Amino acid sequence: MGCESPLENERLDEFSFEQGGYMRIVNFPIPAFTVSKANLGGTKLEVLHEAVTPNKGSLFSSYDLVIRFVDNTPANGTNSVADKAFRTIPSSSFTPDATTGYPRATMTVTGQEALTAVGLTADQIAAGDRFEIRGTMKLSNGKSFNAANTGVNITGGAFYNSPFFYRVTVAN
Repeated sequence: MGCESPLENERLDEFSFEQGGYMRIVNFPIPAFTVSKANLGGTKLEVLHEAVTPNKGSLFSSYDLVIRFVDNTPANGTNSVADKAFRTIPSSSFTPDATTGYPRATMTVTGQEALTAVGLTADQIAAGDRFEIRGTMKLSNGKSFNAANTGVNITGGAFYNSPFFYRVTVAN
């Protein structure tokens, strides 16, 4: 069997394809993210991100975060909080990595910052509850990328490691 048309053998121009971006997690902390109710100001989510776009992150504009609270302990009331705007991290906060050339920055969120962002008090949270933070990478060309419009190879793959989602569990 052979090809019927020489056009079927033409090379695709992959540089003309539309391209996007993702926030790669460089250091994935183990164990999972937790904050201590007893030390909300001293326990934190801390993640080193690398902004990956064509031309070494040149299209990267900002990383916008929303936060919500999921109450899993009804004994202290029903305190779940829907998504709230949380933080915008501008590209100017990132610096090029000497090895990869892509811009990197560490995102840090203390338990107290998360609690304040959702408008709750320490009495309204308990071990087993969680904060959920979702990110959206915004590009200078007006496009944006998050978990809702990014494929599983990017969000769940070991190499790309870009879930755009962070779960922070409350511990005692």
